[in-house]
Amino acid sequence: MRQGLQKLFGTGEPEEAVRKIVAEVQARGDAALTDFTFKIDGIKLTSLEVSKEQIARAYKEVDKTLVSALKQSAENIRFFHQKQKDNIWHELNEGNLRQIIRPLQRAGLYVPGGTASYPSTVLMTAVPAKVAGVGEIILVSPPKSNGAIPAMTLVAADIAGVDRVFNIGGAQAVAALAYGTQSVPNVDKICGPGNIFVMLAKKLVYGTVAIDGLQGPSEVLIIADETAKPEFCAADLLAQAEHDTLAATVLVTTSRKVADEVLQEIERQITELSRPQIIRESLEHGIIAIVKNVNEAIDLANLYAPEHLCLLMKDAAKYVDRINNAGCVVAGDYATVVLGDYVAGPSHALPTGGTARFSSPLNVSDFFKFINVIHEDKASVTSLGQAASVIARAEGLDAHARAIERRMGK
Repeated sequence: MRQGLQKLFGTGEPEEAVRKIVAEVQARGDAALTDFTFKIDGIKLTSLEVSKEQIARAYKEVDKTLVSALKQSAENIRFFHQKQKDNIWHELNEGNLRQIIRPLQRAGLYVPGGTASYPSTVLMTAVPAKVAGVGEIILVSPPKSNGAIPAMTLVAADIAGVDRVFNIGGAQAVAALAYGTQSVPNVDKICGPGNIFVMLAKKLVYGTVAIDGLQGPSEVLIIADETAKPEFCAADLLAQAEHDTLAATVLVTTSRKVADEVLQEIERQITELSRPQIIRESLEHGIIAIVKNVNEAIDLANLYAPEHLCLLMKDAAKYVDRINNAGCVVAGDYATVVLGDYVAGPSHALPTGGTARFSSPLNVSDFFKFINVIHEDKASVTSLGQAASVIARAEGLDAHARAIERRMGK
């Protein structure tokens, strides 16, 4: 990677390369987008935006059963996030104090692509934004070698209610969303996962726009007791490992027997999968930990703060209230992260790298903001003005104090 960066940008440091990309897009707009797409990916774009006609035609290229599954998933995601919105969308109105809620005017969603297609990520980011009432949703995704976004991604965008789609990716797409170009409108917030260059770009443009977070490689931590089915544990570890070679797979169990059988299951099941090389490389830094009891396992899980926490244990539901740090908890005899990845309803865009200690999964609250309103009249100035003046003068800000004192008639 560093050699490639050196050849393209004159530096082997990813962050420095991204700085150059962001600056070029900010300065040259669309021209920089087409140049970088050709320079980095070897793709010559004829247009940046995907037309409504192209999106409509995409349905003909996607199997009807997949379209149906995407619609079912979107409905479940919509249902969950509408319930969440109903639960928290309450405007405060107490005396002279109000707090009003307003959705963002424009949100930008980054969906990984190029060598693969992730329609589920489209749904998991766009549907919550739509439910929140965002005025305009802009989606960017890298094109394939033929210069087009995969048809299933376009179908998912249409199902989710995305307003505009652009076939651009990488750090240049993030820069376009942040600063705007001749074709791409600037947005208020950028959400969605991506590779190291996408994350570095999000980090660099933060402040110009809001971001949802800096998601890293995918993670799963499974807590399993002696009742857990080893084949289920192994299957979820393998599912996580096939994401990429940096994915984190951890099993914490109270049973040495389960640990041994999970290892055997991994070796048996891996031969049936299509990405064994990636999985094996990922599992090289995986962990199986044997602990004394469930309490110790839960303590470890809270310290680790995993993206996905899977509870494969007897009476799993009763332990959920003891979990303080996790992006998503999946509990039950048949618990699997995969249902949450695709169709359960909550967004699969989750905090990683221990950030679940202080951050939340992508949800409707990512797409609206609170505005405080203070109604001030003579009565409020009379009752509160003296205290405000005293504090202002204690801080050495006499202009502040005089602004209130004039209203008090002093």
